[in-house]
Amino acid sequence: MIDLDELKPALLLIDIQKGFENEKYWGGNRNNTDAEEKCARLLGVWRKLGLPVFHIMHGSRNPDSPLHPSKPGFELHDSIVPLASEPVIVKDVNSAFIGTDLEEKLKKKGISTLVIAGLTTNHCISTTTRMAGNLDFNTYLVADATATFDRKGLDGRIFDAELVHQTTLASLNEEFATVLTTHELLH
Repeated sequence: MIDLDELKPALLLIDIQKGFENEKYWGGNRNNTDAEEKCARLLGVWRKLGLPVFHIMHGSRNPDSPLHPSKPGFELHDSIVPLASEPVIVKDVNSAFIGTDLEEKLKKKGISTLVIAGLTTNHCISTTTRMAGNLDFNTYLVADATATFDRKGLDGRIFDAELVHQTTLASLNEEFATVLTTHELLH
């Protein structure tokens, strides 16, 4: 069991944006359709305990992307609207650490433990988790508070979202992070 009070972790909510509602654009067949709900639950616990929360947004460089800052999909999901006291950091690459002041903000607050949730498992979640581990943060990834979509392989074969999700989690677990469920983290 994890003692949240002892660890004083920061919660990183990554790319929980309205643009991911356009399932077809991202490859279809999204898994963990309740990931935003689980992120909102985590957020509620963090707020209740007065623990730090960081909202990360993807500002795509591609003007056709639903996550481009000029598009309505750039907005954060209604279930996790930040409080004025919660930093919002916009990135334009997969890692929340590249081209942002996230690492600096975490170090200023003396944070050494990160809990990561959001979208998508095999892109920004994976990249940020890998970097967090490499930067020596004690990192936890919440498996059911992340999600992804089907992916097309080099040969045109479609890889099911759940397979992509599970393979990504397996690659991260015990190497870059401890992977657990919302229930395991909160209970």
